Amino acid sequence: MNAKEADMISGNGLFKNLCLFIIPILLTGLLELLYTASDLIICGSFGPENSTAAISDTNALINLIVNLFLGLAVGANVVMARRFGAGDREGAQRVVYTSMILACILGVAVGAFGAGLSRYFLIWMQTPADIIDLSTQYLAIYFAGTPFTLIYNFSSAILRATGDTRRPFVFLTISGAANVVLNLIFVIVFNLGVAGVAICTAISQFIAAALSVIYMLIKRGGFFVFRLRELRFSGAEAAEIIRVGLPAGLQAAVFSLSNVLIQSSINKLGTAVVGGNGAASSLEGFVYTAMNSCAQGAVTFASANYGAGNKANIKRCILYCLMLVTAVWAVFSGIILAARIPLLKLYVDEEQAIRAGEMRLFIILATYFLCGYMDTFAYALRSIGYSLLPTVISLVGACGFRLIWVFFVFPIDYFHNIEWLAVSYPISWVMTAGCHLIFFIVLYKKLSFSPDGQEKKINPADNIAKDA
Repeated sequence: MNAKEADMISGNGLFKNLCLFIIPILLTGLLELLYTASDLIICGSFGPENSTAAISDTNALINLIVNLFLGLAVGANVVMARRFGAGDREGAQRVVYTSMILACILGVAVGAFGAGLSRYFLIWMQTPADIIDLSTQYLAIYFAGTPFTLIYNFSSAILRATGDTRRPFVFLTISGAANVVLNLIFVIVFNLGVAGVAICTAISQFIAAALSVIYMLIKRGGFFVFRLRELRFSGAEAAEIIRVGLPAGLQAAVFSLSNVLIQSSINKLGTAVVGGNGAASSLEGFVYTAMNSCAQGAVTFASANYGAGNKANIKRCILYCLMLVTAVWAVFSGIILAARIPLLKLYVDEEQAIRAGEMRLFIILATYFLCGYMDTFAYALRSIGYSLLPTVISLVGACGFRLIWVFFVFPIDYFHNIEWLAVSYPISWVMTAGCHLIFFIVLYKKLSFSPDGQEKKINPADNIAKDA
């Protein structure tokens, strides 16, 4: 273990180590959102009319397709953390090489698929006619950069699994700064508008991916090495990554599918509401990212302790992360709500758009801690080997409910507005987080480790639940 690799297993200083681990992840996520927000603000200020609405309209669709495969990065993180906790260097090498090969293959496939079908997706979402051409430009170019997005996220997952959260933060800082500078040049100087913003995003993704790979190639010491000449694909490691990561990706994709349907409903309310909803969603992203960084700390630390056979530390990690989720929610939500009007005006200037964004912010941010708890409990289940279960719970408790709301509640005149669409979120979080918590408590109690740190199987049903 080198100086950049956090101690995730020792009981001494666990909370401090967890905080030190989470802070760079939190800063990384916030920087990423700042760069995304700069896309909206710069293009909205200097680009064609309705640029903010055009970019905002693509977010749910991008998340639907990309998050499915980014879930496999969660799988790589969990599997690598287990190898780290168990001290299995040979297994770790196989995970690293297999992860990077998966990132390249999936990145090309997702990029080609998304770019080729961009306009058809937007038509299906009932994107308003006055923004569909701009949305198509942005979406097609964005998907062209997907291979770089997946390479960066997989390499970051590998580094974080061994306790190194600082390097991914540094790489994203450099690429994000380049993105902002290029945005100003491409939009203001070259007048490329939405297309220019998308090109800058793809370039910044390439920079982050390139820096990550170069660092892994030249790093010395630490828990693993990365050599191109030794690149090999391991079917066993790929199967384990997919078994853990695919359900996580499916869960994210299903959530995004419900958000796509909600976005389609918002599209029916007009371009101004689309812009206001997009502005509010961008601001909410800062709170979600802060909370989700705590959940990522939970899955990495808990997975490492699962690999080391430290049952008590698993529970401690989850409890600490719930405390941190609550704290960051209170701080970030309070700041955004207090400054909501000037913040929304950075994105939109129409009164109707600002009002729509304000209504959404009040409803979502007041209850957003429930979403943070939901994510933490889902990651907790994955850390102890149950990957499919949280996906099924989320499918039924969150996504199923939102679909019912969109198809049966929203069409009623009284509920046909953005406020009642937003209300569907906290209700779904309560149901899903509650189910995740109940299952985690039951399954955690069943965990039992032998003296060598290997989990004892209580009964065959446990294996079925994990591998289904």
